[in-house]
Amino acid sequence: MEHRHTDPSETDPLKNVIFISLPEEIARTFAETTGPAGKALLDPAALLPVETAGTPDTWNPDELSWEMIMAGMLKVLAYQPDHEDTPLYRDFLGEVRPRLVEELAETGIINARNENFALAEEIFRALSGLVPDGIEGPVNLALTLEQRAEALQKIGKNNDAESCRTRACAIYQDLLSRDTELPPSVHLNAGLFFLRLYRMEEAKRRLEYFLEYSQAKDDDEDGDQEEETIARVRKILAEIDSQSTTDRHFREAFECIKSGREEEGLHHVTEFLKAHPQAWNGWFLLGWGRRRLSRFTEAAEAFEQARSLGGDTADTLNELAICRMELGDFAESRRLLIEALTREPDNTKIMSNLGVLALKEENIPEARRYFATVLELEPEDPVALQYQALLG
Repeated sequence: MEHRHTDPSETDPLKNVIFISLPEEIARTFAETTGPAGKALLDPAALLPVETAGTPDTWNPDELSWEMIMAGMLKVLAYQPDHEDTPLYRDFLGEVRPRLVEELAETGIINARNENFALAEEIFRALSGLVPDGIEGPVNLALTLEQRAEALQKIGKNNDAESCRTRACAIYQDLLSRDTELPPSVHLNAGLFFLRLYRMEEAKRRLEYFLEYSQAKDDDEDGDQEEETIARVRKILAEIDSQSTTDRHFREAFECIKSGREEEGLHHVTEFLKAHPQAWNGWFLLGWGRRRLSRFTEAAEAFEQARSLGGDTADTLNELAICRMELGDFAESRRLLIEALTREPDNTKIMSNLGVLALKEENIPEARRYFATVLELEPEDPVALQYQALLG
């Protein structure tokens, strides 16, 4: 039995995969147990991937099974979809496991819901490689990367979160560049993704596509849930138009402040507000930039203006509470944070700020309780870990 293995570096996802050529006797035995699909693998020139339990150097050929070969095929489809033998692997897996596509999709979704993001990502990569013209693999992969980015953002791993979003963006752009007509749900998912990135022109275009395709369907096909989604999209599009968030200055302001160039961002948001003085999200950006520069009085004024214009959101309340806390108005800060937490009970940023406020008020037991709650929800939250260590 001849074999070779891939680059054994720690970062190589195929480090536990070896490629083997089966001896004729073993190949024939395997072919008999797998039917016509296995006969295609009898060619001695075809090297089959095998996922070993340990390192390739310690693998015992006597342990070989079809399950190990199928697992190896899925690994290659996930990480080397352009491998010369992937057409052979696709045909084989499709014949031996007719429901494999459904099984992978279901397993991937369950793992993503349970926040087993690394495994979910690998499963959806394999699904994308197994059905290269399909959309289920890449769409679910993009959604998983979005979820992972959000989880990373919550624990302060901003660079890793941005990397996940960049990859998700590339997947959506690849899907949207296909010549084939895509289901409305793809445009919806892409539109909501671009919306969260404040890429408003792209978000608007995708959401308008979704609305157009959905309205073209027969009314009888629309369930209550789809009607709710359509109503939500209409509301988002109306807000995009009314808030003028497609403005270049708005986009530049958001990107600058997010990347630490607050002064430049404040210049852009000021220009935006000259043209759109009633846009609450412009005032929110102004407050955000000022708060990051520790200009708390001016920031609070901007957040109050955002609230008065319709931006009375949990995020606005949280940001305003930080300003009030830094200005020494602990009672008002607490009132704002409690109101924000009532609206978003699982928001760990708000809980952390309540913990910080309790510390400033020298209420150590209450601070411990808040940080402990944060760590129950987000065990790697850096702020809570830092304060927990400080409190002992």
